[in-house]
Amino acid sequence: MSKTRRQQETGRQQNRKKNSRLRHYKRSILMICMVLIFLSGALAIGSMSLNAKNAEYKSQEEELQAQIKEEEQRSEEIDEFEDYVKTDDYIKDTAEDKLGLVDPNEIIFKPSK
Repeated sequence: MSKTRRQQETGRQQNRKKNSRLRHYKRSILMICMVLIFLSGALAIGSMSLNAKNAEYKSQEEELQAQIKEEEQRSEEIDEFEDYVKTDDYIKDTAEDKLGLVDPNEIIFKPSK
């Protein structure tokens, strides 16, 4: 073979190697991009799921706070009733209601039948 023909063949082989490397490089870049896109999608879906759970937990927290306020009010009412039970007025009211007792200077009027 002549010198120029050999140079052409080696030039073609070098071009083929370069093209092969370039194709391999492009495939690698494409695969990396696909993996990154997949991971981004998975991250976005996970983020949406977490936001939904967070909203659910916030509403549950508000509900529990409302229940706490109701129970605190009920506790205050119970404390007030406890203080009332310790008074003479409570004893007098209970005696009048349950036993029918009255003070000595009171007059009871009963409706006629």
